Order: sequence, then structure tokens, then C-alpha cells
Amino acid sequence: MVRITLENITKKFGDFTALRGISLEIEDKEFMALLGPSGSGKSTLLYTIAGIYKPTSGRIYFDGRDITDVPPKDRNVGLVFQNWALYPHMKVFDNIAFPLELRKAPKDEIERKVREVAEMLRIEKLLDRYPWQLSGGQQQRVAIARALVKEPDVLLLDEPLSNLDALLRLEVRAELKRLQKELGITAVYVTHDQAEALAMADRIAVIREGKILQVGDPDDVYYRPKYRFVGGFLGSPPMNFLDAEVENEHLNVYGNRIPVPAQYRELVKRINVEEVILGFRPHDAEVVRGEAEGLKGAVYSFEPLGREQIVTVSFNGAHVKVFAPEGEHFRFGEDVTVRIREDRIVLFDRKTEKALEFLES
Repeated sequence: MVRITLENITKKFGDFTALRGISLEIEDKEFMALLGPSGSGKSTLLYTIAGIYKPTSGRIYFDGRDITDVPPKDRNVGLVFQNWALYPHMKVFDNIAFPLELRKAPKDEIERKVREVAEMLRIEKLLDRYPWQLSGGQQQRVAIARALVKEPDVLLLDEPLSNLDALLRLEVRAELKRLQKELGITAVYVTHDQAEALAMADRIAVIREGKILQVGDPDDVYYRPKYRFVGGFLGSPPMNFLDAEVENEHLNVYGNRIPVPAQYRELVKRINVEEVILGFRPHDAEVVRGEAEGLKGAVYSFEPLGREQIVTVSFNGAHVKVFAPEGEHFRFGEDVTVRIREDRIVLFDRKTEKALEFLES
């Protein structure tokens, strides 16, 4: 398989700059997710790796070999599109076999490889059907089989599950992850769905406006976001944010005084920051009644979700969401305290929206 190196990749379409100096290392056999909102440049980056787009500047390497000017057909990549792009007039067998037909592979080899990959994806009984006779999940498996049949060095997937319903999406993403690990193939997966990225990827590259904001494993980008945007983009509900002022060794949060978290005390003194954004995940806090240290507010709303509920607490117009056990009952307007797990608090600089621990890097 292949290690991919992207070196200072910029891509322009006329006056519009889609990618801005992106550098990224994707390890051999790694599952890398490119995560970002619509228009962030993640699909453009994928098609640049595939060779469909040529970078305006910068270089691309496969295992140290410069392939920037190598045409797509000679890169040995498998590409799975969002809309599956199956040929409606061809049966499933012929759709899967098409890349091998282009290579003029022997008939017996085509037969063997198509049946092998069909069995792997559990579609061996569908080979004599046309795409229009298949469900969405079956069509997606055919598209993946067509990408895998030529034994690519790199598997590139552009939002491949976005057209599937929620339950089927869960099933196919589990299969994709298993398949990638079994084959030991380098995979690059484009998605705007943070749950998919967190569930499937070895590492995630978060992209916004053509720039990579952070690269890390799922725990890293989830619990140690480098920017407020990353914290707000990952998680359902996303990270909570509250403006705060640093007053000696305390934070003033809408009139509530709480200690500066232990992990930030020395850093806050050293960089002499006065205005911060306090960030925390909804499951890293609890709503308590009665006298307690924390952020005092009032219940704004509550949403039962089965085994848990989301309670929204208001502080002078600012709102945070906190998970609470299913058995607890709240009243609108009830006075409560939000107690946050100190070691999971993330402080961001108010001006740059960058996490304080990364300000000096």
C-alpha cells in the first residue's frame, strides 16, 4: 500500500482559491477522514489526490514518488463517488468488472476477481441484476466493489454514505471500516458528518475555507480542539462556549466566579490573557440543584432522548446544553447550577479563537 504526502497544495479556480497551502502526511494503511462543512475544499483535495484536479502549486507524493503530473489512470487509485455513478445499462457484474475491462485483463481473471470482491461485500447474488433493481445500500456496495476490484493502492471515498438512510449508514460504515482494516489499504474519506469521521477514522483532518485547522486522532480533535470552530463542528450537541474574563486565579463567567482550571493556571499567567472563551462538552458537566459551586443559571428547556435527556441552561441570555439522567425531572425557569468537569474544560483566546495551549505554537 501507499504513504501519501501532500506538500503545500494550493488549488485555484479562476479567482477562487479552493485550497490554501495544504500540507498533510497520510500513513500507509491509514484511514484518514477529511472533515469539514460544504465548500471547505475537502472534495477538491480528494480529487487532487486522485489526479482529476491538478494543483495550481505544490507537490503530491506516493511513497516518495512525485505523482503530481501523473494522470489518474496511472495512479492506481479507487474512487467512490457520492452518487455512486453506476452504469444503468450494465449489470452489476459488468459495472464491477469495468476497470478490469479497461486494463484488458484476461476473462478468467476478471471472473475470479469480480466474484471475490462481490463475496467480500456480500453482493454475490446480485451480479445478474441492473442498478435500478437494487436498493441504495446495494448500489453503494457495488460502487465500492468496482473501486476495490482493481486492487488499488489508495481508496478515495467522497461522502459515499450521504444518500443512505440513517440505519443503513450505520451498517455500511461498520462494513467499510472492517474492509479497510482487513485489506490493509490506505483510505481517504471525505465527509461533513462528524459522527462518521469519529467512528471510522484513525485520524481526522478538519478543513475550513481551504485550510487544515487540525489533524489528530478522534479523541484528540474531540477533547483537545485547536480552534473554537473545531470544538463547535464536532459533537452532537457540539461543545458549549461561554465568554469569560480572567480575574487573578478565577474566571468570571456571567457573574459566576469559578477557579481557573489547574491545567491552565501557569499558562494564563505566562501569556497574560484577560478575555477567554470557556468551552466544555455537554457530557462533561452536570446539572445540580441546591447550593453547589459552579455556574448558576435557570432551566431554559429539556429534551428527553430515551436513556438520557439534554437540559438547556440559560445564563443572562447565553445558553449551554448538558446531558442529564432520564429519571430527573426539571421545570422551566428552575434555578440550577452547572458543574463542569475541570480537566475537560478548554479555554480559547477570545480574539483568535485558538485554544490557549496552542497559542504559543
